[in-house]
Amino acid sequence: MYWLATAADQRERAYIRRFSPPYWTVNFPRPMMAAVSATSAASLAVKLVFLKYNDLAGLIWDSVDQHDHPLLAYETRKDYAGVVWSFRWQSDGLKGLDAVNGPTLTIEGRDALGAAKTWYVRLWNYAVGTATDAVITLDFDDLDGGFLLPSEADPVYPRDIDRLFISLMADIYNPSDSTPIEPSPGIFAEHVADLTLSQISVSGPNTMLAIGDGHVRVHNLRLANGYDDVYNVTPARVMRNALYLGYRGWIDHYVGMSHYFSLTWNAGEARFIIDPAKANLNAAAELWHQDFLALAKTYGFKIVLSLSYELLDDHAPTAWKQRTHAGGAAQTGWSPPSTLIAPTNPSALSYLRDVWLALAAIQSSLSAAIIFQIGEPWWWHQLTGDQPPCFYDATTTTLYTSETANPVPTMHQSIFETPTPAQQDYLDWLGAKLGASTLWLRDQLKATYPAADVTLLFYAPQVLNPAAPMLVSVNYPISSWAYPAFDFLEIEDYDYVIDGDLPQHAAGLVAFADDLGYGPADCLYF
Repeated sequence: MYWLATAADQRERAYIRRFSPPYWTVNFPRPMMAAVSATSAASLAVKLVFLKYNDLAGLIWDSVDQHDHPLLAYETRKDYAGVVWSFRWQSDGLKGLDAVNGPTLTIEGRDALGAAKTWYVRLWNYAVGTATDAVITLDFDDLDGGFLLPSEADPVYPRDIDRLFISLMADIYNPSDSTPIEPSPGIFAEHVADLTLSQISVSGPNTMLAIGDGHVRVHNLRLANGYDDVYNVTPARVMRNALYLGYRGWIDHYVGMSHYFSLTWNAGEARFIIDPAKANLNAAAELWHQDFLALAKTYGFKIVLSLSYELLDDHAPTAWKQRTHAGGAAQTGWSPPSTLIAPTNPSALSYLRDVWLALAAIQSSLSAAIIFQIGEPWWWHQLTGDQPPCFYDATTTTLYTSETANPVPTMHQSIFETPTPAQQDYLDWLGAKLGASTLWLRDQLKATYPAADVTLLFYAPQVLNPAAPMLVSVNYPISSWAYPAFDFLEIEDYDYVIDGDLPQHAAGLVAFADDLGYGPADCLYF
């Protein structure tokens, strides 16, 4: 529908006030994290996790709706003349409003002559209260950029504004220091901060924005959502789009591979690495998911909590990564790339289990149904060159020799090679280990939540590749996955559909049903 609809297709409209809490976003440089949540009709909360001294995040209002479906977006109105905006600012762990590098409202737009211009409004100049608890009132007809007023006043032209950006920095912020936060020598730590904007009030002309208010008739399609795609918007906004576009019942929520984890600086590797000793969800991801899951419960959605064996390569522990014959880490086609954990690595599997359990604890506190999805578990192969398989990380090869008393056979350099008998034995062993890893996760999750459903997502086009039979050997462990191993199964094959390869699509579904024994009632199709 997105590709067909435009804002001109909106047939029903309502109105919101400018600066309405659900429509704010956050932006920040990786790998720090932040999240924004609409806590009431007149308040919002921001959670921030700073990792470097010069980390800076923005709380953003766009004059042009960048995120909603065209049928539901708010109108573009860049004229802020006459708008008076007031709110209470309460912060903890952020630079104070009175600081030299304190919070600034950056206004991007054009001057009266149409030339692009940016104004920097020091919020402290318009605050009544303390540096961490103040009421701020901004009259866009009488608003000046500049640090010292009136000597440095730079009057804002209010009739052509594109974006407002409130800068948020840790109270230990140093703009010239890009090193990791190091409270004591050799000890690295994150810095968590909070901001609440409450008592948000807007008056004057140009305060009301028309917004798409059409409701698509409820239908039988279900929604697949990804945290990596919506981490910067409020859960309330995500939920409004889902409901108004006619989705009901289930939401398959991929927790992702790049925004949920906690990180610690590793000086030896000179990078931030996932730290299983810390909270399984970083503070921002936890805030976002608490809000999202609570709203889902309120509106009657069942949430499938999906994790995969995929992690952002920049932050994945070195020992967890699948590797090629030459030692190269598995890398997907994303930019920056993700990598894949080895199904033989107990530390990596335990970490995934613990992340699922952290999410399930939120669901349990809401008395919501708990559904786990093991997403696309597989042994990877590189997508470039000869497409070498990633079967040879040290944990895997050592375990093979330990369990079988056999040396690792000649390593494959391409997925298109024909295996020798010894190589086939190794491939079959890899397939068994993949299956065992998924069953171990299933059992671990059900041990804590016996009433939970556990499902598995299988991506047919990459596995059922007739040109590379070894992928079936390692990634299609029928004996492990056959009914009733999982409460239901999920299958996706969008490559077949996009390419119009309907015969392969049909053949894959038949093979899936015949091999694994799950009927239509026990399968969900992506």
